[in-house]
Amino acid sequence: MAVFVIGYDLHPSKGETYDDLLKAIPKVGTSSWHCIDSTWLVVSDKTAAEIRNELKAHLLPDDQLLVVKYGKGAAWFGFAGKCNQWLVDNL
Repeated sequence: MAVFVIGYDLHPSKGETYDDLLKAIPKVGTSSWHCIDSTWLVVSDKTAAEIRNELKAHLLPDDQLLVVKYGKGAAWFGFAGKCNQWLVDNL
């Protein structure tokens, strides 16, 4: 299992695909974190390309999607409670 950073920019930022995408992202893995707008962290045994391919079904041609496998060396600021604990537990 690996942690993937998923970022997106949707055009327009709201619409029928937006809700579908937000429902689909946590389903590509076993655990997810969504404490910053347009950014998710997901624990998954899939590859970045497999995740991208699954999520592309929820995007329009002008949308942008980035899926990056996380490497060691995370640092963060300003998160508390469940948001902070997920980072501590998974990064």
